[in-house]
Amino acid sequence: MRVNTKSLVAAGALAVVATLGLASCASGDSGSESEASASGTLTVWVDAERVDALKSAADAYTEKTGVKVDLVGKDNADIKDDFIQQVPTGKGPDITMGAHDWLGELSTNGVVAPLELGDSAADYLPVAIDASTYEGTVYMLPYAVENIAVLRNADLVPEAATSFDDMIAKGQAAGLTQPFVVEQGAEGNPYHLYPFQTAFGAPVFGSTDKGYDATDLQLGNEGGNAFATWLGAQGKNGTGVFNTDIDGDIAKQAFIDGTAAFWLTGPWNVGAAVDAGINVAVDPTPSPTSDPAQPFAGVKGFFISAESKNKVAANDFLVNYLGSEDTQLELFKAGNILPANAAAAETASSDPIIAGFAAAGADAVPMPAIPAMGQVWQYWGIAEADIINGADPVATWQKLATDVQAAIDAS
Repeated sequence: MRVNTKSLVAAGALAVVATLGLASCASGDSGSESEASASGTLTVWVDAERVDALKSAADAYTEKTGVKVDLVGKDNADIKDDFIQQVPTGKGPDITMGAHDWLGELSTNGVVAPLELGDSAADYLPVAIDASTYEGTVYMLPYAVENIAVLRNADLVPEAATSFDDMIAKGQAAGLTQPFVVEQGAEGNPYHLYPFQTAFGAPVFGSTDKGYDATDLQLGNEGGNAFATWLGAQGKNGTGVFNTDIDGDIAKQAFIDGTAAFWLTGPWNVGAAVDAGINVAVDPTPSPTSDPAQPFAGVKGFFISAESKNKVAANDFLVNYLGSEDTQLELFKAGNILPANAAAAETASSDPIIAGFAAAGADAVPMPAIPAMGQVWQYWGIAEADIINGADPVATWQKLATDVQAAIDAS
């Protein structure tokens, strides 16, 4: 088991402290680390499919420190709600697996503790650290980074597109009437359209050195108007490239059947295409402008409970064991998602599919985890669907911005 080698003195000190039960802590509080370490156990909630991937790290930590690591397999659908409910009662785990976009809710509920990464922060992909940070504080040890990209049928179109228009032209040259598909549906799907939106300089929120700024809604800027105008031109009354009749299943079938050469989707759909015998290449989202198309990045990781009685040991286990290249590669094997650890990501990228998603995510931005994002999702997709279906682009987009701002102000 290879662990992070940075800050070895500090890491060694943490291990000693954990082994000795944090005897140096003088607090008599029932939530104190000194009492928690007396149990000699770290309880870790893990997606049931990834328990085996963590066993080696857990065993290595126990052998090194004497602190037992109890890996508890959980249904991924239940982890967040169970964590929020149980942590305040003192019955929750010391560590839980989760996603970065939970951070706003977890922080608001006061159930997560800050993470001390130290020099090891440099070991991770920058977007992974950005996503793990909330209001300037790191709360999550990242282990995987996920973003969408364009799957290309390399037998139909041998070369990647250089722009959005070039993508459509290449597909048409291959004899296809519908060269490109992307999931939308009756209520739209802004997650999949976001790379195009960012290419027009229209992020959802502005940012500060502490992350996204809920007081700086950017949807309604001039870039947003330009994006909306372009979106309308690609909709029902224009080229028809975007179509709300195309849901996820229809988009998948079009690519598998070979009636579409390009499919904007995530790594979760690669298996279906490969199994269907498609010669799949993975490309960055081709931009409709001269600026890069920046997809959302979703980052998965581990949080420390605010009520853990063994925070120092939990921090040590996360940073120096679950953050190691070896463990992150084990997690990669379990989920086939790009590791957050940069060295592990480079190793995993020997697979051309993973390398393609990594390249597509080079300009990715974290999906906002701030609570105000909930007000955006409420209106965003419906407005885009209306524009695709022929509504006035700028008027509809400006109403979207107004409605979102009002909802934020009222929240």
